[in-house]
Amino acid sequence: MFRWRFGNHDLDLTHRGLIMGIVNVTPDSFSDGGRFNDHGRAVEHALALIAEGADILDIGGESTRPGAEPVEEAEELRRVLPVIRAVRSQTKALISIDTMKAAVARAALDAGADIINDVTGLRADAAMPRLAAQTSAGLVVMHMTGTPQTMQANPHYDDVVAEVRGYFENRLRLLENEGIAPERVVLDPGFGFGKTLEHNLTLMRELPKLAALRPLLIGVSRKSMIAKVLHSDAMDDRFWPTIALSAYAREHGARIVRVHDVRPNREALRMMEAILTSV
Repeated sequence: MFRWRFGNHDLDLTHRGLIMGIVNVTPDSFSDGGRFNDHGRAVEHALALIAEGADILDIGGESTRPGAEPVEEAEELRRVLPVIRAVRSQTKALISIDTMKAAVARAALDAGADIINDVTGLRADAAMPRLAAQTSAGLVVMHMTGTPQTMQANPHYDDVVAEVRGYFENRLRLLENEGIAPERVVLDPGFGFGKTLEHNLTLMRELPKLAALRPLLIGVSRKSMIAKVLHSDAMDDRFWPTIALSAYAREHGARIVRVHDVRPNREALRMMEAILTSV
């Protein structure tokens, strides 16, 4: 249950979780938009994250923050491909392409990426499941209602945990029918993607109900749910709460955390795992 098998990789996540470092090659991401939009700075940042202990680099060229405008395929390719090629030439670390577009995912895999991270769960582009079936890439299937432009417009669930779990069960079944083995997939509950603060907190409390399906990837780094709890819009105030959430998520079944600040979150995971494995 806690293995992730894709390509030539067979990752045992039972006792040791993974850190996915975020590389936003965009001018408008919510946390670090514009800081790494230059290819050289993006590559430098990616290599720094590896030095801090990142197991996976998640490289994206289109912001999916609430209200973000879509990016044309050619522009997204222009942003990410030089970074993927340069990073791949300098490290053997796993590379994930954060995209909703099959053409971008295919080009990224050809350039050296190993994983497709699709916030729509491979639903936005009809060619994405076909591409996944034709390759051996690892897959991150996320839950999101609506689109980045509409997802925070009054999100509603009768039972958010049951509905997210049902969505995952359905996606795993449909993807398997497309020829995609479940062992290639990890699941992301999509914190902040079509959820209120209470939805996010409920999902966090009930992580074990989702972790029973497939390994979970959790992305809460610097997100607005933290600001709402703390009543502070300062981005610096989200640093320590992110680390707390990473440790909590790992204790409650998550196996991968997607973060901006790699070293402290990695140390939180290692400390939590030392406790868990000594029980």
